Amino acid sequence: MPIALLSPGSKNPAMAAAQALIVAAVYYGAARLGLLRQVVADGAVVTPLWPPTGIALSCLLYLGLRIWPGIAIGALLAIFTIHDSFAPAGLVIAAGNTLAPVCAWLLLRKVGFRPELDRLRDGTALIFLGALGAMLISASTGAGVLALSGKLPRGDFWPIWSAWWAGDAMGVLVFTPLLLVMHKLRLPRATDRWPEATALLVIAIPVMLLATRSSLSLLFVVFPVILWAALRFELAGSAPCACLASLLAVVAGTDGVGPFQGQTLFEVTVNLAAFNGSVALTALLMAAIVTEQRNVRRRVERACEDLATLVEQLASGGPGDRGR
Repeated sequence: MPIALLSPGSKNPAMAAAQALIVAAVYYGAARLGLLRQVVADGAVVTPLWPPTGIALSCLLYLGLRIWPGIAIGALLAIFTIHDSFAPAGLVIAAGNTLAPVCAWLLLRKVGFRPELDRLRDGTALIFLGALGAMLISASTGAGVLALSGKLPRGDFWPIWSAWWAGDAMGVLVFTPLLLVMHKLRLPRATDRWPEATALLVIAIPVMLLATRSSLSLLFVVFPVILWAALRFELAGSAPCACLASLLAVVAGTDGVGPFQGQTLFEVTVNLAAFNGSVALTALLMAAIVTEQRNVRRRVERACEDLATLVEQLASGGPGDRGR
């Protein structure tokens, strides 16, 4: 695939159309993966973690608003996979799934969000505007349409709505930071902390498997690993760890094993939403704090270096010295 197909800012209509088709294909592929762990409650299909929302928002942040047709096409194809028809209700649900990430992008742009996630305010904006706030649109549209069309009993509206909202919000919190980090990936240098990174990987996998598979309710043991990743490797370390923990938890929850054994569907949904949300918030906010402090320290060091250079110039009679 030519690199130009992924470059932002192209004004070529053919290039923009190609980008939209790529986004549609990626969205649909992510939807198929998300549906592997779907749960059906009273005729409504929901997932504890919906990757397409995070992918859609990441594409908007990188390529801009012009790729929204690709999101709409991908959402329509995903709805067709579930319902096998393009009924009016499915069209409205697809519209809601398209509008939610678009509104998230507009809100983030309004507050000056930076995709580098190098400030605490960027992490907070992604959480409250991009995930928790904007995903109210898709959840309300989807659950509302199902209720109005008679496919969802009125008494089950709020449980389905909350599960829908949690799945879409977790998709943003888990996958958007990961994709934004992947966009900045570079070839590692020989001087990078390879031994520590290897140790983190070797420890993270068994610890997270233990946390999500053990019947002793040890989900909390993942947080020291995520804190380690955030403190030492910032978002590049904490985002993959958070994604791994969330995916393993979703698999365990939908299989009904480990700490989720014997729980009802509603209990599994609530516990997964609480766990995945806590993991994503910890990883994102801690990494943003560490990165912001690092940038402040670098600016202070540069200012001190500039001041020291100026003092040396003045002391040696250089520029700025109006000698006699």
